[in-house]
Amino acid sequence: MIAFPIAASRKSFRPYSNIAGYIRGVQVGPSPEWLKKALESVGQRSINNVVDATNYVMFNLGQPLHAFDAGQLIEKDGVYSIKVRKARSEERMVALDEKEYTLSDSMLVIADARADSAIGIAGVKGGAPASITQETSDIIIESANFEGVSVRKTAAALKLRTDASSRFEQVISPEIAAYGMRAVADLILELTGGELVGFVDEYPVTQEKMTASVSVSHINKVLGTSFSAPEIVRIFERLDLAHAQTGDTFEVHAPFERLDLSIPEDLVEEVARIAGYEHVPTVELPPLSTPVEVNAGFARSERIRAFLCSLGFSEVFTSVFTTKGDRVVLNKVDGVKPHLRRSIAESLQEALERNIRNKDLLGLAQVKIFEIGTVWKGGIEETEVEIAVENVKGQKKTEEYKKLLEEHLAEYGAGESYEDLPFTKALRYEPFSKYPFIVRDIALWVPDGTQADEVLDIIRDASGSLLVRSALFDEFTPPAGGRRSYAFRLVFQSFDKTLTDQDANERMESVNTAVTAKGWQVR
Repeated sequence: MIAFPIAASRKSFRPYSNIAGYIRGVQVGPSPEWLKKALESVGQRSINNVVDATNYVMFNLGQPLHAFDAGQLIEKDGVYSIKVRKARSEERMVALDEKEYTLSDSMLVIADARADSAIGIAGVKGGAPASITQETSDIIIESANFEGVSVRKTAAALKLRTDASSRFEQVISPEIAAYGMRAVADLILELTGGELVGFVDEYPVTQEKMTASVSVSHINKVLGTSFSAPEIVRIFERLDLAHAQTGDTFEVHAPFERLDLSIPEDLVEEVARIAGYEHVPTVELPPLSTPVEVNAGFARSERIRAFLCSLGFSEVFTSVFTTKGDRVVLNKVDGVKPHLRRSIAESLQEALERNIRNKDLLGLAQVKIFEIGTVWKGGIEETEVEIAVENVKGQKKTEEYKKLLEEHLAEYGAGESYEDLPFTKALRYEPFSKYPFIVRDIALWVPDGTQADEVLDIIRDASGSLLVRSALFDEFTPPAGGRRSYAFRLVFQSFDKTLTDQDANERMESVNTAVTAKGWQVR
């Protein structure tokens, strides 16, 4: 015999069902080939005939199930007892994946009521203490229904998302628990030759029957269609939705498993889905009756973004995690940076240094970057903007650009409407290589009157496909005249491998040959 006392508190509006079944004398062993192949087809590994039966029924009906080894539970007067209770703070349990989990009192567990010891994390994963083995002869099957939010929070906190938890998270009908129990019990008896002793069912608050009403005119108004009542009737019949029609209004009685059918719009969606979205016409939204309100924070950020981009800045996004700060995150990304940043400045400076090393590849004379992001100071979350500028002789410095930005915002503010905002947009995106680049410079004398672009065209043709960037960086005409000096910076990079000096030297030899053939003198 088995008992199933329910010790966990439940919300009154949330029906639940907890069913336990007791099967005696099972022969645990390999599953038949048909069952193995069925599970493999959905990416599941065969374990044994009992566990495979629970998984098969879960994937078939959507009801998670679990089997416990009754021999590992405490029996009293011929009765086993399992219960659902809250976990104790810092309670530990080794799960079927052989990992030990530390629980909190916000989680639910399945427990051996006699020993009050956890044998499973409710709705998530079974425990090792009562797992099914080759020595198991008597089993207790659990088919229960758990609140989706509670299961989701437990799985997230333990970083243990399972096939069972993903189904409970979606919220399933408590009525399915009985169907799942009957199906798995029959399958286990067929596979193991055991004897069904009986069931115990805790289902004190049954699921309320759900109905929703919708009219033909409402369906057509929402969808912009002209479906007739007979067409809608055929759709409801295809979905096996019991309904009563009064005039052009339908009262639909949803099947117990369809928890998603509760308001008229749910039925409208079903009509559109079954009829085919290609039958729903595309129409323009009606014009707004009131002016569009601009979010002040968004508008200010967009104003800053547009202005800085007009000054040649590039926007970057750095991590919000850092080594120290006022706020520690609960789920750490890693053990090195567990805090949320107080300022953008430190990470932006690191980004500046990285970009300076790649300025030749980027074709920049001066690296200028900015970031608009969230920071956390003294418990307050706010948006901050920071700029970082490479110190280059003859170019503006960081403080000069900050002053320009302040003057711009003082003059224009955040903008009063979307039409007033200078939205930024990217013209194109290009793939980049993960391999290092090599820089080479070449300077040469050419006859006076020769244009730099003409020389650069010859250099580019001779350099081949490995040349990813080229630019003039210096020019000089001697006082005597008659000739002109041009200096070009060439950047070589491969998408397939790390270039060697020999690769770059071969390209430069080709360039030298090409410019010499034009009568130009390499300096």
